[in-house]
Amino acid sequence: MAIASELDKANLVSMFFEQVDREGEAPFLWTKRDGKYSALTWREVAAQVCELARGLRAIGVAAGNRVVIVSENRPEWLIADVATMAIGAITVPAYTTNTVADHAHILENSGAKVAIVSTPRLADRLLPAAVKASALKAVIAIQRPDIDQDLGVDLHTWKDVLAMGAGEHDNIVEESRALDRKATACIIYTSGTGGAPKGVMLDHAAIICNCKGAMEALKPLGLHNNSFLSFLPLSHSYEHSAGQFFPVSIAAQIYYAEGIETLGTNMLEARPTVMTAVPRLYETLHSRITMGVRKQDGMKEKLFNKAVELGTKKLTEPNGLTILESIQNSILDVLVRRKVRARFGGRLKTMVSGGAPLNPEIGMFFLALGLRIMQGYGLTEAAPVISVNRPFDIKIDTVGKPLVGVDVKIAEDGEILVQGDLVMQGYWQNETATAEAIKDGWLHTGDIGHFDEAGRLVITDRKKDIIVNSGGNNIAPQRVEGILALEPEIAQAMAYGDKRPHLVALLVPDPEWMAGWARENGKSADQASLAADEDFHKALAAVIERNNARLSNVEKIRRFIIADEPFTIDGGLMTPTLKIRRNKITEVYGDKLQALYR
Repeated sequence: MAIASELDKANLVSMFFEQVDREGEAPFLWTKRDGKYSALTWREVAAQVCELARGLRAIGVAAGNRVVIVSENRPEWLIADVATMAIGAITVPAYTTNTVADHAHILENSGAKVAIVSTPRLADRLLPAAVKASALKAVIAIQRPDIDQDLGVDLHTWKDVLAMGAGEHDNIVEESRALDRKATACIIYTSGTGGAPKGVMLDHAAIICNCKGAMEALKPLGLHNNSFLSFLPLSHSYEHSAGQFFPVSIAAQIYYAEGIETLGTNMLEARPTVMTAVPRLYETLHSRITMGVRKQDGMKEKLFNKAVELGTKKLTEPNGLTILESIQNSILDVLVRRKVRARFGGRLKTMVSGGAPLNPEIGMFFLALGLRIMQGYGLTEAAPVISVNRPFDIKIDTVGKPLVGVDVKIAEDGEILVQGDLVMQGYWQNETATAEAIKDGWLHTGDIGHFDEAGRLVITDRKKDIIVNSGGNNIAPQRVEGILALEPEIAQAMAYGDKRPHLVALLVPDPEWMAGWARENGKSADQASLAADEDFHKALAAVIERNNARLSNVEKIRRFIIADEPFTIDGGLMTPTLKIRRNKITEVYGDKLQALYR
């Protein structure tokens, strides 16, 4: 494991090779082969990094050139990332869910010289964009796509480029020590919740600042012998730093999940000690667990609910549990919580939530079941983590204290400002946007918040997302939407009502509940059909009425419409990190939402 003080002089590539020297033949990257996890050792990974780095040079990649990576999470992702940086080039991650137009924007805007793509399926979207990219010279395919036409760019296989590198003799390890830690390491494009994605330039020191901060935060849980399960897209800055380079910094093992649909199985196989995820995943897990409990016999459901009740009371009430409740709680730890923890692999030290606000009730649910969940806060422009709850100082409705080496202050209008090595260099080829984001050395996050009495940061909402109703009340839509999504009948929601007298909402019903309601009422379970069904609307109206009891008067939902289909990434209504795209949803449903005020 790297010593934190060593990182003050390191760059990301030299940090990796230092760990290779320490760990040698120890297992590092685990992936499924023939239905079973098998590992590449640190030394095996390093050999491929060096070969690929030399191979990239052989096909014309030089320091400062940009290399796009389009791949699901797998060992080749890390190898390509480190190899690109090792020759002074710049990694440009791209989401696997990108459309041809998305790829075209990133390839052209970044001026990428080479693109690396993993599978033929992903190549189907990348290659049409690659043909039109003016600066692109070559595409490297980890799995060769089945194409006949001339692309206008060179097409190499991964193996061929490794073979080219094997024939060269540049000392990549030695060269890595001379890399400037303030040089750009990667350009990560924002997920585009509010317009065209911008390229965030992060240097080596910014990501290392995050690694050092995470070390301090997780040190009480032990930094040795850890394993991570990687399933958030590595194209997102959160997973790129927290799920890739932080594990490297503490010499942890990384298991690559096969996909979100196999996450439960992969947790049992990998038995991770640390997991990082966005709130949407925890909401989904909460829904699956509670629905599964309801399907069990009455006694099991009662025991589970009692475990949540007593666990919550122990964490939230100053006087804690009575003697009798303490005895009951200990018994429930064996009967309920131990079984829940086993479903997460049985070795989990903590789960970290970031990327969007976590509903406190969801967080408390897991804490009450004995699963530590630490909510953090950040943004791509800060590499990305700014603050996080500490393992033994968790206040789930906050995002914890700032990381070491990070300065945070609150502007007069409540905006959160950040300073430190973690702050981006700027937006790629966009000086105007950079000047708006960084003023006098402080990153203006666009988020509103304050510190509590213990110095923990509390996020109110996105500055630009705050709804100001016609009465002048400021309303945080994410809070309202989070409470709506707690209802078992509601899967997704968007609150609406800026400059209006009250809030209305767009709802996506829970598919399992919707199917059950349709069966019981002899109707089609098609969401688009039910969206206009009067009886179905009445059923959801009862849910809204029940939900409104938990909201203040200005937050209450007065009327609603039902979406024709779920918000999805492919449909363009969610970002790849599972945040709703308000502007896109409003483009589709704006007229219907406005009609609710007539």
